[in-house]
Amino acid sequence: LDTNVRQQLTKNKLTSEEWVEIITTAHKLGIRTTSTIMYGHVDGPRHWAKHIRLIRDIQRETDGFTEFVPLGFVHHNAPIYLDGEARPGPTFEENLRMHAVARIMLHGYIPNIQVSWVKMGPDVSQQCLKAGANDFGGTLMDETISRSAGAPHGQYMHTKEFRRLIKEIGRIPAQRNTLYDLIDQPIA
Repeated sequence: LDTNVRQQLTKNKLTSEEWVEIITTAHKLGIRTTSTIMYGHVDGPRHWAKHIRLIRDIQRETDGFTEFVPLGFVHHNAPIYLDGEARPGPTFEENLRMHAVARIMLHGYIPNIQVSWVKMGPDVSQQCLKAGANDFGGTLMDETISRSAGAPHGQYMHTKEFRRLIKEIGRIPAQRNTLYDLIDQPIA
């Protein structure tokens, strides 16, 4: 949500200010939303902190976000990368730091930090769960955005595989709906 970064990435789409106005209006109307950040392209840690702080400020005002989802840039087929204007996505360390810093900055405001297994894969996602995330994300059916950008993950993962990966790092899996109401009891 940094104006300069957004202009480089989205040129003729919504400005940061327009996005904030739309999202706060939606929240005030009772429409809950997800909050995200795409990182690892033309941005850096200063931009990430500013973005998370703005998300926190909106949440403080509206309490309308259900979660925060860091989305690492998938560069393989991205025009901005192919034109030499962006770097090839976040490093492993940056992925961990993003989730850890989000947990710290959003503590008390947004309780759910989700990993994007379709962008990072199961192994990095497990590490991000250890670094501050608490949600492995959805099972997804025929995910196309990350795949078309060149991500090697994301078609489908069975719930049994989610449970295995979560238990493997000592966590207890639970199934939830979009608003984070539990559908079933946590499975030890």
